[in-house]
Amino acid sequence: MRLALEEASLAFSEGEVPVGAVLVNIDGTFLSRAHNKRENLHDPTAHAEIIALRDGATIVHNWRLSGTTLYVTKEPCIMCAGTMINARIGRLVYGCNDSKGGAVNSLYSLLTDKRLNHQVDVVSGVLEKECALILKRFFEDRR
Repeated sequence: MRLALEEASLAFSEGEVPVGAVLVNIDGTFLSRAHNKRENLHDPTAHAEIIALRDGATIVHNWRLSGTTLYVTKEPCIMCAGTMINARIGRLVYGCNDSKGGAVNSLYSLLTDKRLNHQVDVVSGVLEKECALILKRFFEDRR
């Protein structure tokens, strides 16, 4: 999660919402890391999670990322949670909740919905204060 926070700091310095993500393989080896780039790429899908999953899939030459763990500083949105299900990741570890757009615990529970073809193990609250603080600082600066 500390690497994901480093990515969030990069996003902050680039004027992006400070969210970072790190993808780790089933054996614990590092696959990819990313941060939000929506503003700079003019791309509504350029969330940290999506970029990290795309890069990871390219590295392993497979869209199926079974057994991987994705570390993210903020609770993923609907788009990102859906991508995690489609990629068949094994586990999500995230920092702070997103009461306005969270699709894992706050508003929806997509990753554990038994009606879907895949469920993802979820761990929340890892370095929660640090993850929430960088977001708070970013939005305070914008006001």
